[in-house]
Amino acid sequence: MRTSTKNSFTSVLSINPYKETYLSGVSSFISEVSSPSFSKEQFVISYLNTREFITAHIDISKNIPDEDLYDAINNKAYDELALDQAVEYKIQYIETFNNLDENNRHFHLFIVDPLDIKNTFQNVIEKIKYIDIITPMPLLIKSLYSKEIIESNGVHCFVYFQENDASLTLYGNKEFIYTKSLKYSFLEMYERFCELYGERIQYEDFFEFFTTANLKTTESQYKEYLIRLYREIITNINDILTYAKRAFEIDKFEHIYIGTQAYTKTKFYEIAEVELNIHTSEFNFDYGFETNNDGYIDQLHALMQLYTFLPSEEKYACNFTLYKRPPKFIQRESGKLIILSVASFALAFAYPVTYWVLTYTQELREDLLKQKYKEIHNIKITREATIKNKELDKEKALVLLKEEEKEYNEKKETLNKIHKVKVDYPMKAKLLALFAKELNKDDVQIDSVTYEEKDNTKTLILNLVSSKDRKITQLIEHLTKIYATKYDFDVEEILYDDKFEVYTSKLKVTLL
Repeated sequence: MRTSTKNSFTSVLSINPYKETYLSGVSSFISEVSSPSFSKEQFVISYLNTREFITAHIDISKNIPDEDLYDAINNKAYDELALDQAVEYKIQYIETFNNLDENNRHFHLFIVDPLDIKNTFQNVIEKIKYIDIITPMPLLIKSLYSKEIIESNGVHCFVYFQENDASLTLYGNKEFIYTKSLKYSFLEMYERFCELYGERIQYEDFFEFFTTANLKTTESQYKEYLIRLYREIITNINDILTYAKRAFEIDKFEHIYIGTQAYTKTKFYEIAEVELNIHTSEFNFDYGFETNNDGYIDQLHALMQLYTFLPSEEKYACNFTLYKRPPKFIQRESGKLIILSVASFALAFAYPVTYWVLTYTQELREDLLKQKYKEIHNIKITREATIKNKELDKEKALVLLKEEEKEYNEKKETLNKIHKVKVDYPMKAKLLALFAKELNKDDVQIDSVTYEEKDNTKTLILNLVSSKDRKITQLIEHLTKIYATKYDFDVEEILYDDKFEVYTSKLKVTLL
């Protein structure tokens, strides 16, 4: 039994609601459960992916008393983050300590739409009545420090890839700093791989190659494109680390841990270490658990099992569960009534005289309760009628809402078209003017220009022409050095045109 969890629990059930996988932990032994069921003796824990919640950092004056703190944070979150006032978001927070600010308290906010929680756990809750803790996935990493699996106080980066999510989380001095969702879940990797490969393959074929192929030895036709995909991911990670370094005044990153939900033969962390020049290792730790499953265990399940060891004030700090278990029997009104009745009968049999007195008392009480029941029953009927009328009003309101949404979408589409005409086209002209000026400096000409916009990625393709290949090379080096933070430059090759005796190349400029 885990002594850090409540003594009344004999096991811990961890849930991945996105793949509907379950692991049961008893003492230091964990095993996969195919058909979970409700048990009041088990402690249940789950998590939310980074795409399910909004994160933010706000400060609150130290003059605000603790009893008013939640309201102050709630109001400021709605104002500063422009949250929809019609949605009653669930807002949880953890405090960070800033010794340099004497006037304010600082908090990390985690904001979730309750409807998203209901949709995510809809199938799970049909099998298991209660979930004691639903916490943001990045906070599970806190258990690695609390159990001293990671002892260093440096800044650590944790990157984890799942089928429907990928995230990057930063911890410094063993405290949460920042988290961001990456656009490279397994499904998104698959879509990008097909784009690079130029042909759509089956997801199962991609996933099998992704998990079983070793890029050091494989000769598969997919190898080149998977390497390019890995480099794109590393570039994305590097961009986020560069931003975090400036935003949070980080001197250096001591260690990066990279892991995946499924076991892969290719060690992505080895590639990342070479590219990022930061000590990197696999997101895989010795948690001290035993298992009868020889297969690969999702690290998030292990972290959830470990998370239950945390002290209660840390464990329940950010809890988004909507499925709390009811109070203990003796704390319920019905339980108190039953216990009182049993005690009354016991006294009645022990003391006959008292029994008759209590019987008379109970009859009087019954009469009072019947009278009270009639009053409450009338109130119930009235309220049921009111609820029915409100439901009819709700249906009418939903019809009006649907019409308003349709009108809103039509207006939104029109505004988007206007925006594209007023903003995108001047933006394209501005880009052409900017690069034309740079091209003239290096004596490089433009043969033609095309513009692509796909999946929110804007790409300007310049067909370059020059008398010398060196001039094109110098131009690309110059542009990369000056505009590296604004644009991504990509040149596959420089060709020589025998007919016109010039060098040509296709320069792709992607807006970051």
